[in-house]
Amino acid sequence: MATITRENIGLLNDKLTVQLAREDYLNAFEKNLKTYAKTATIQGFRKGMVPAGLIKKMYGQSIFTDEILKTVEKELNNYMQQEQLDIFAQPLPLENDSRMLDMNNPGDYAFAFEIGLKPAIHINPENLSVTRFNIEITEEMINDEINRLQTRHGNMLEPEEVDNEETVLNVKLTESDENGNIIEGGITKDNSLLVKYFTAGLQKKLMGKKKEDTITIQLSSAFEEKEREWVLGDLGLDKDNATDADKFFTLTITKLGFVEKAALDEDFFNKAYPGRSILTEEEFRNAVKVEIESYFAQQSTNQLHDQLYHQLLDTTPIEFPENFLKRWLQVSGENPKTTDDTEKEYPQFSNQLKWNLISTQLINEYKIVVEQDEIKNKARMQMLSYMGAQSMDDAPWLDEYANRMMNDKKFVENTYFELQTTKLFMLLESRVNIKEESITVEAFNEKLHHHHH
Repeated sequence: MATITRENIGLLNDKLTVQLAREDYLNAFEKNLKTYAKTATIQGFRKGMVPAGLIKKMYGQSIFTDEILKTVEKELNNYMQQEQLDIFAQPLPLENDSRMLDMNNPGDYAFAFEIGLKPAIHINPENLSVTRFNIEITEEMINDEINRLQTRHGNMLEPEEVDNEETVLNVKLTESDENGNIIEGGITKDNSLLVKYFTAGLQKKLMGKKKEDTITIQLSSAFEEKEREWVLGDLGLDKDNATDADKFFTLTITKLGFVEKAALDEDFFNKAYPGRSILTEEEFRNAVKVEIESYFAQQSTNQLHDQLYHQLLDTTPIEFPENFLKRWLQVSGENPKTTDDTEKEYPQFSNQLKWNLISTQLINEYKIVVEQDEIKNKARMQMLSYMGAQSMDDAPWLDEYANRMMNDKKFVENTYFELQTTKLFMLLESRVNIKEESITVEAFNEKLHHHHH
């Protein structure tokens, strides 16, 4: 009868040795040989009439090896199930019995495996403290959004000449010297730029310019830092290289454009917010404010969830069977990794593993599940968002689309995980300590820039 011994070889790292006696596998091997002889198709013999000796000679060793390995796997799985071992990944084979598996000399065999055990972890959300940032909505923010909407829904005109900083210049930038002499083999690139992207001095020089007019510029003095970095990148140059920034280009205007902003009237209000029945500028400003508040409320919630994520990682002590995990990481893929590659990848891998353990435990503890209807509704909402529709009435075919997406296994799995994670964070919100703090949008954006995962 097969036996399994267990030996600790490190932190959360055990060795399981499966010992097989010949009676554990021999009868099954001989039975499989007979079954194979009945079904084998070999030229020169009728089906089912192939001599047992020939079958054994041709396929016996393969069947013998398969039967032993199958028996080992069965015994190993039964043992882990009986002992309720919660392990990472799969058992990894260790150096096994040096004797070759030989069907002509069946004997006792030993197979050793290494397992990594999952640690017990303890999480108390009530010990966590986070801050919910309430972004202050200013009149300037409302005005900026109204200007953006007016521009978006405005009319594109083609003026004769540049007469204000909002004029759009379609240009061809051709590398040249400071006198405008074109450099053979130099960079040439079409672009679209607002006049206000240029420095104040250059904006004055551009006023009155018309289609086909040219002007020679030096990148370092033509743009402020933010715009210069963008232009350098578009030209394929290095924003951190002073030599690149000092290059000269001849700018040829190929087309002029100007967006005439939409008037603040009922027609514009309906285009910006269809179906809202907004009649006055005051109602429109209130609607814009609500949209901005809604946007930043979601951003604030996302940032709060980010805090929760990091605090759970930072305050939950978890030990890992590091040697086992590194070996598993090294050999588990299609192409085995080098030791150096494994060492580089391990910190990120262990961090992801830590979050997986934490989130799985919390999801199981709070019994967080996602219903099929929630996944279907997510599919509907995504498509509504893509189409810019406001409700199901605008897209009656959405149910058919959602039903089709439910047959997409990858979509269902990804959406299930996304919704389950969102539910987890929302539930944690009700259990952790939350401090409210008002903050400017600039300070909030700075936090987003420095703290993300």
